[in-house]
Formats: sequence, C-alpha cells, structure tokens
Amino acid sequence: MEETEIKISNLLKKLAGPADITPEQRFERKFAVLPMNIGLALSLIRQVCRPDKEYPVDRVHSLYFDTPDLDQYERSNSGDYRKEKVRIRWYDSDTEEQGNIPVYLELKSRQGFASSKQRLKFMVPALFLKQANLSRGILDKTTIMHTMAGFGHFPEKPLQPIILISYRRYRFNEMQTGERVSFDYDIRASVVNPELGRQESEIRLPNGVIEVKGPSLALPLTLRNLKILDIDWSRFSKYGNCLDIYFSEPGSVSRLWPQGKLVLP
Repeated sequence: MEETEIKISNLLKKLAGPADITPEQRFERKFAVLPMNIGLALSLIRQVCRPDKEYPVDRVHSLYFDTPDLDQYERSNSGDYRKEKVRIRWYDSDTEEQGNIPVYLELKSRQGFASSKQRLKFMVPALFLKQANLSRGILDKTTIMHTMAGFGHFPEKPLQPIILISYRRYRFNEMQTGERVSFDYDIRASVVNPELGRQESEIRLPNGVIEVKGPSLALPLTLRNLKILDIDWSRFSKYGNCLDIYFSEPGSVSRLWPQGKLVLP
C-alpha cells in the first residue's frame, strides 16, 4: 500500500501546478442570510458591487479533512483564536483536460478575524471526484502531508476526508474599495467518512452567506445597507454548521440555524 501511495504521489507531483505559498492576510466578515431574504440580498449586493471579471458565478466543491477525533471541528465550535482547515477544492467552471480536472489543496489559517490561505494546484483524473471515491481523499496521504509541510502546517494527528460541501457562489468587487464580496447559497453537504455513519445522505443549509474580505474589519460604506436584511455579523462556518446538523437530532428546531452570531457593526 505504501509503495502504491509513493507512486501516486510522484505522479501527482508531476501534475502539480505552481504553489501559492505566500499567505496574504485579510479580514473576513460573514453574514448569514435567512432563506426568505436570499433574493433581496443578491439584489442589494448587485447595486453596489461589480461582478468579478474572471469568475462571476460558479459552483464550488470542497472536500474537508480533519483528524479522527475531529480536532478542527471542535476548535471551530469552541471559537478558538487560532484555527486551520485543510480542504481540496474544485469548480464546475474548470474544464476537463485529457481526462484530468484541476483541484486545489488548500490550507486556510485563521487568527481571530484575520485569515490567510495557501494552496497548490493538482491535475487529477475526473474519476477521483466521483462521490463514491471521495472517501479515498482524492490525493494520497503522502502528497497531502508534504504539501502541508511546505505550507508550514504540521498536524499532530493523521488527516482524513470527512465531508464534501458544495454551494453556488456569486463573486463581486465592491465599487469604491475593490473589496471582495461573495454570496453563497444552495449549500449542500455529504459526509464521506464511513466511520461517522450514514445518518443522512445529504444535508442542506437553507440560508445564504455573504462574505466580505478586505484589509480591515470596517465594512465599506456601501455595504452598511445590509442591516435592512435583519442579519448579524457571524463567525459562520460551513464546515462547522454542516457537521452540527449531521450530529444533531433530526427535526430539532435549531439544527438549521447558523452558529456564532455577533453584533452587526
């Protein structure tokens, strides 16, 4: 098995693209939007933001990794000051090239409200992204471990694939400051780790999420009208929320409500 992983690792290294290993620190402000306000929220954003030139709309897929005892999930829920997330991400807009599809192995690091992201591109066979194969992790363990080491991340415990989360994303740039704004909705998730059981084949979050990414915590003036949506600034985590739903009792009143609400500035 180890010999096979080494061969796959060597092949993936040949297919890997240039690394983006210089993390740029940014502040993320997230706002959970009620289902009834999703259309209004998108309309408000479009009035003060320009669609992103390269990827104005897409469907994003992220396979999240964690330790066997779900250390990162526990850190997310407890609101730890420092957190890391390891995931493999791919997009519907990326086209297949000779049977291969680009994926990005990412490390997202957060300290308080400041975050940074490092990632490395790989080309993998399209078959690796089929739902039935995701429990294998898409990339082999050796490649993941070496890449994380290159990012300066050294997990004390082995990482394994946990859950696939996908959503539709609109990308914008705020007109006055150029800050990045995204709006995500139709959030769906499927647990891929058999050790967690099969309580639900698919999890759906009914709410949307607005993310504003910029150099400070202050919102651009044009985005202050988000208050009319009756939303609060939140430490919303798709990974944390989807696992919260998975582990909660079906039918409970609060299982679909976003965690970690804060006061809107």
